[in-house]
This record gives sequence, C-alpha cells and structure tokens, in this order.
Amino acid sequence: MLEEIHIKNLALIEESRIEFGEGLNILTGETGAGKSVLLGSVNLALGARADKDLIRTGEEEASVSLVFSLTDDVRTLLCDSWDIPCDDDSVVISRKFSATKNVFKINGEPSNARRVKELAALLIDIHGQHEHQSLLSTARQLEMLDAFGGKAILDAKCKVRDTADKLLALEEELNDLNSKQRERNRETDLLKYEVNEIDNANIVLGEDTELEERYRVMVSSAKLLEHLGEAMNLLAGEGMESAGSLISRSIQALNRVGGDFAEITDISSKLSDAEALIGDSAIELSRFLNKLEFSPEEFSETEERLDLLNSIKNRFGDSLEEVLKYRDDKEAELEKLLNLEEYLQKTEAKRDEALKAYRAAAEELSNIRSKTGKLFSEKLLTELKELSFPDVKFEAVIDRDKEKISSNGFDSVEFMISANLGEPLKPMKNVSSGGELSRIMLGIKTILAGEDGIDALIFDEIDAGISGRTAWEVAGKLNRLSKEHQVIAITHLAQIAAMADTHFEISKSSAGGKTVTNIRKLDREGEIGELARLLGTDEAGEATLTNAKELKERADAEKKQD
Repeated sequence: MLEEIHIKNLALIEESRIEFGEGLNILTGETGAGKSVLLGSVNLALGARADKDLIRTGEEEASVSLVFSLTDDVRTLLCDSWDIPCDDDSVVISRKFSATKNVFKINGEPSNARRVKELAALLIDIHGQHEHQSLLSTARQLEMLDAFGGKAILDAKCKVRDTADKLLALEEELNDLNSKQRERNRETDLLKYEVNEIDNANIVLGEDTELEERYRVMVSSAKLLEHLGEAMNLLAGEGMESAGSLISRSIQALNRVGGDFAEITDISSKLSDAEALIGDSAIELSRFLNKLEFSPEEFSETEERLDLLNSIKNRFGDSLEEVLKYRDDKEAELEKLLNLEEYLQKTEAKRDEALKAYRAAAEELSNIRSKTGKLFSEKLLTELKELSFPDVKFEAVIDRDKEKISSNGFDSVEFMISANLGEPLKPMKNVSSGGELSRIMLGIKTILAGEDGIDALIFDEIDAGISGRTAWEVAGKLNRLSKEHQVIAITHLAQIAAMADTHFEISKSSAGGKTVTNIRKLDREGEIGELARLLGTDEAGEATLTNAKELKERADAEKKQD
C-alpha cells in the first residue's frame, strides 16, 4: 500500500507529508484548493512529464517521494533483477526536478523514468479524471479484457507476438526478394563486381598493419639515405666544392708560399691533419652507407599495396575484418540472386509455416479471450447491479478477422451494454452519461483489482455525474473494495466522504503574501464539519451538522454490515 507522500515546493504546496492508512482514504476540499496537485504529485514521482512551471514560485526545485509497503514481487524485482537494496519493509520512490535537472531514485539509488514506471505497475493503479472516457476506445477495452485474463492471456499474447514478428519478417524478406527479382541483372553485376574486386585484392588479415609499419621504416630509411648522401657529398664528393677538395686546394695555395713563414707552415700542417680527418670520416660514412639496405622497387610496391588496401577499406569497411565480412554478406546476397527462384520458394514455404504457426497461436489466444470475455461479463454485471444498474445487460463481444496479422492476434473487442430495461445492447461509445461511464469504470477497476494483485488504488473524482442514491451505491462499492485493497479517493460528494476510514481535508490559506495549500488529517469532529460543508453550506448550522452526523453514522452502520 501507499504509506506516505512527501511533497516539497510543488505548485501551492510548500511542504506536506501525508501518511495514508489502510482501507478507504478520502480527500476533500474546495475547488482549486489543490486536490489535483496531490494526484499530480503521485504521477510526477512515477514518471509523468515534469514542467518547471510546477515548481513553487520563488523556489529553485521541487521534490516528491512516495513510500510503499514492500511486496514479494517488488522485492524480487528490486533485489534479484535490479540489484537495488531493499532491507526494510518499504520501497521509496523519489523525484527531484528543477529547470535544469531531473533525478529519480529508488531506495536512494539513482534510477530512470522507465524503471520507475515498471515498478509502479506492481504497486499502484491510478484512475485520473476523465479516464472513464477511455472506455469508449475499443483498443482500451481489449487491454482491459486482456488484463482480466491474467497470466493465461499474457502467455498466449507472447506466443502470438513472437509468431507475428517472425511472420512479418518473412513477409518483408519476400517483398525484398520480389523487388530484387525485378532488378536481378543489375544487382547481380554489381555484387559480382564488388566481390571480385575484394577477392582480387588477396586480402590477408593484419597485412595492412604490417605494411604500414614497413612503409614507415622505408620512409625513414629513405630520408636517412638522403641526409647521409648529402653529408658524404659535402665531405668528399666529386664536386669541386666538397670540404675535402676545398681544404686540399687551400693546402696547395699555402705550399706555394714555401717555408718562408713558420706560421704559414704551421697552418698548412693543421689543414693537412684536417684533410686526413675528413678523409677518414668520409671512409667511415661510406662504409655505413654500404651497410644500409633500401630497395626503391620494394618501397614502390609497398606504397602501391597500401594504396590499394586503403582504397578497399574506404569503400567497404573501416578495417580488413569489416571488408571481408562485407564481402561474405555480398556473396550471400549474390548466391540468393543467382538462385532466386529456389530461394524465393524456400522463403515462401517458411512464410506459409510461420503463417500457420501465427494463426494457431492467434486461435488459441482468441479462444482464451472468448472464455475470459464471458467471465468478465458475468463479474462486471454483478458489480454494475451493485452500482444502481438493476436492469443492466453487458457483453464483451469478440470479433475475429483471421486475415489480420498483429501482435494482439486477430481479435477486436467491443463492450456492449444496455443500462435500462427493454433497451437493446449497444456499443459502449453510445453511452453518453458521464455518471454511467464512471460507475462502469469503477466496476471494471473492482474486478481488475482482484486479478492483478495491486494493493493501492487511486480514484480521482470517480463520482463524476452522480448523486443521491447512486452516490451511496458508489460509496458502498468503494468501501467493499477497500476491504481487500487500499483505496485513495478524491471526491466532492458527502455520501462517499462519509465512508472514509481516514479523511483528509485540502484547503488554501495566505501567509507572507503567498498562497499555500494545506493538507490535514481530520478527527471525528473535523469529519463532521467537512461533511456539513459538502452538504452545501458555508456556515454549518445546527441542522446541517445534525445531517452530517447522521450521514456519518449511516456510513458507519453500512461499513459494519459489510
């Protein structure tokens, strides 16, 4: 059950903490006091879209947290599937949002809207304002019938979905093959060209990496040879401007001076030493050059091979592995095209088998739905008679279109109802009364609650369009429903409010120049006063208070009888 709601800085609510009880929890208040904000806060915590305009004026962020009792199904989901701690007997879902951030948490662990919605489906069922209008949709009627069918229908639907998916995939493949048959020659030529081009490249996995490394070494060697050759030429090249020849010419010029000057002789001797050093260096450099291996032909071949592989990769994949996979895929396509008629026949045979499997699964689902529809109709009739439909007739009519391929099978459902004696069954969409629709939805929610195992139910103005004796019937139904489920109901009818096990009043007040929504739990005296207000008087006189007390006492008596 929903144990507690904590709301902070949401709309007109500054901060409020509401502790719900078991049984029937009733919320009442003046129009505009904030009842819808309370339900909206629950939806926000459970993943509804958050608008920054919902943040209380003057505040930066708003937050909502919900505390639920921990059930076995929820414990299994949290602990076993999601690895979220659940040591206590409660599960806490919280959401904090601002203009720039949005944070979900489950038991303090960061989460996301998808997970929160999945978890909420096990914890609570919310019937918001105007949801009874969804009864007019045949698609929604089918969902309700399937929900009532429980695991039997769920398993059958999974089987139908799987067979439908397989069938539709084969249909798509057949359409593709028929299209290719028309363009087979052009497709075949293109595929052959691509496969042959890749085959002719004689690709070896890892070859590109090895060639790139070899190419880098060759480029480095070429540059080294270039620089060393330049140094060799400068030292002792055959040209007249090499270092060796220039020094030799300098020595010859100095020698022509003769031995007349000791300084010149000394300089000539030093230059002779330098000439010998340059000669030795040139010899050593020559020996080193002779050791280097570099083949221009190999360099050219490596460069050409790399260019080819890179060109292949640019067109068919980012790596040689992807290129070869692309080649295999295209070869498989080519094989299909070359043997298209045979492949087409095989695919058609598979499609026929898939269609047979789908129809069998859809037939099984339809049979289960047919039985479920009868039980659904019987149970709903019982509920509706308790909700002031004494002469009601109802039938969930299932129509089959065996040509339809859908994950829901080939069934469509139409809820047919006659609310008055002598009237024929008519589609639900012909029921125009909002009060009738809201009571029918309450009956459906009642029988669904008995099937889905969800403990907490929220009804927002399920009393729309009803009054008088019918209001008492709805109140009695909510009371009986609350014996097995926690029920939280927002109402404006005194008859329903009188049935409350726990009653909350929602009101507005002004403080510090701001409007604030207040939520308080009522004691017996407070309940009587609020019932008097709901009975239609602003100032509760003695007669109104007496009526309110009598109403509460009548409700107490009926609750004891139930």
